[in-house]
Formats: sequence, structure tokens, C-alpha cells
Amino acid sequence: MRRLAPGSAQLMGGGRASDRVARLISEAGTDEPSATRELGLAAVQVWQVLSRSRAVSGGGEVTILFTDLVGFSSWALHAGDDHVLRLLREVGDVSRAAVQRHGGTVVKFLGDGMMAVFADTAEAISAAHEACTAVSAITLDGYRPQLRTGMHAGRPKRVGRDYVGVDVNVAARVADAASGGEVLVSGPALSTVDETQYVVRRRRFRAKGAPRGLEVFSVVPRGESS
Repeated sequence: MRRLAPGSAQLMGGGRASDRVARLISEAGTDEPSATRELGLAAVQVWQVLSRSRAVSGGGEVTILFTDLVGFSSWALHAGDDHVLRLLREVGDVSRAAVQRHGGTVVKFLGDGMMAVFADTAEAISAAHEACTAVSAITLDGYRPQLRTGMHAGRPKRVGRDYVGVDVNVAARVADAASGGEVLVSGPALSTVDETQYVVRRRRFRAKGAPRGLEVFSVVPRGESS
């Protein structure tokens, strides 16, 4: 009966904590059949199946932020590994701090870039500008990095701690179109904030993988624009 329960083929097949629990249950006691042991294994494998089904799901709307460094690859070719690692560490530290101060969550770091999500677009914009300013203050042997950022709002699929889907790809394309120190915001994301709080300039935008006609704007909080 335990073998008929969901997940029997995958049980004890990986390095998760629940797999280790299953192995301990299986190895406990004697080699004689045990109803208690089989019930314990059945409980673990059903829990694994339910956990996987919860991990891949939709969610509420979030604002997805991507960042990366302008011209980093060219600089890294000549800078040397020690300098590259030091720069990435410093950029990562100030970027993460900006995201966390504004209630966002860092999803992952991608080489010289970062992906983060926010429940509030206004906070995402503030975090992006703060990160751009903090990164521009870093110097390493005369090199001053510049961060570019872009964001889009949508309902991506959440897979564990990651997010996937068209909205994630669109956010990445928006970030790719930004210049150094610039914060680009898609129309759907900008529509969720009070635009009177920002200086907004429409940018020409067209990218493979992004919806045709998607509007993108360069956004600066009022009081910070020159």
C-alpha cells in the first residue's frame, strides 16, 4: 500500500532533508516488515509531493527588478580575478542593502546583475535609484561602475525561491535597454504608482521577447532630477 502512495518512485532519491529522514526510517529497526515504518515512509513521500505542488504556483502581482553593470564584461577581461570578485562583492552588498531597506526580496544574483521582487512598485523604484547611487560611489583602481536597472509588474510563476515566466523575461529586457544610472519602468508597473511623484520620460523600446507596443519610461523621483 505504501508503494501505491504518491511519490514512491522518487523517495530517498535525493539530498533533501526529507530524503534523509526517509532513509533513517527505512534503516531503523530490523529487516522484518514493519507497519509503523511503512506508514512513516508513506507520510514523508506524500509530504514531498505536496511540497512540490505548492512550490510551483502562481501568486499575486509583484514588481520584478533586474540590475546589471554597464560595460562590466569589457572591464573584467583586463581587471584580474581579484578585482572582479571584490567589485562584485561590493556591488552585491550595496544592491542587496537597498532592496532590503525598501521591503524587497533578492531572488538571485546573475553574474554582475541581480533579480529582486517587490510588492510595491514605488519601493522598487526607490530601491533601484538608491542602488544606482551607491554603486556609482564605488571606485576600484580608477574604475567607477555604473548600474542600470529595469522593472516590470506582473504575475510570474513562483518555483521555490525563484520566479519564471513571460513577466520575468520582460523585466530583464527592460533592464537591458537602460543606460548607466538609469531606472526604466514598464507601463504596467508605472500604472501602479502616483506618477506626480516622479519625473517621467517615455523611452523608445522594442525588444525580442517583449510585447509589441509595451511602453517603457525613464523614471526619476522628484527632487533628484537635475
